[in-house]
Amino acid sequence: MTSLPIVGAAMTLDDVETHRNWLLEKPRDLELQSFVEANVLNGDWQPLAERARKLLDGHQGRLGIHGPFWGFIIASQDPDIRAVVTKRLLQALDVCANIGATQMVIHSPYTSWSYNNLDNNKGEREKIIEYTHLTLKDAVKRAEDIGLTMVIENIEDKDPHIRVGLADSFNSPAVAVSIDTGHAHYAHGYTGAPPVDYYVHAAGNRLQHIHLQDADGYADRHWSLGEGNIHWRAVFAALAKLDSNPRLIIEIKDKSKIPASAAYLASLGLAE
Repeated sequence: MTSLPIVGAAMTLDDVETHRNWLLEKPRDLELQSFVEANVLNGDWQPLAERARKLLDGHQGRLGIHGPFWGFIIASQDPDIRAVVTKRLLQALDVCANIGATQMVIHSPYTSWSYNNLDNNKGEREKIIEYTHLTLKDAVKRAEDIGLTMVIENIEDKDPHIRVGLADSFNSPAVAVSIDTGHAHYAHGYTGAPPVDYYVHAAGNRLQHIHLQDADGYADRHWSLGEGNIHWRAVFAALAKLDSNPRLIIEIKDKSKIPASAAYLASLGLAE
């Protein structure tokens, strides 16, 4: 990124109504989080999609969604569970095609437990990759067909490189990498992982999405930016070295503080 980046945010459709003026004042990227729940994807989501299209009339940023994740991992060894996960992802991709979203966030299968045990039993590393491919193969093909990229977000990942290798194993433009700054900061503070900027360096130009949230290194706080102790200058210095132009998505619990989070980054001269 060669100029001051513009941040966007993760919102539900209700939040978009509240922050629509802020969202449309610049070409801010948006991650819709109204299509995560199984009951939504199993039901008639067309009215929600129509509402999204109307609210986003005039939106100039890039549009994505957070994909489903509750109750499963993308690397289950149980074929019946994999079938359900595949179904959910394909349902979400249908939503993306309908509303014109070009990115979908999915969750990493790696845990802090797996970090210590992947080499404890022969073939464990390969099995996670195999199970993930079995789960995602149809979704990857669908994503390729509609011009969408699924980005794999770190959750408990202690190793900032392993998720990048998983994305690379697909050899597809439809699979890339996401970073959640609060998750990385938790892993740093609680499990001894590297600091957040190291996750950015590890992802390199495979990074196409980042959740910006502040935290204390103990829990998944999703605080407004400036309320925790993440070293934002280091994070944005690492981002400045990339050419992949990742979507910078403020993802905080108190959505009323989204403009304040953007203003905080602006006050540091890091983003607008």
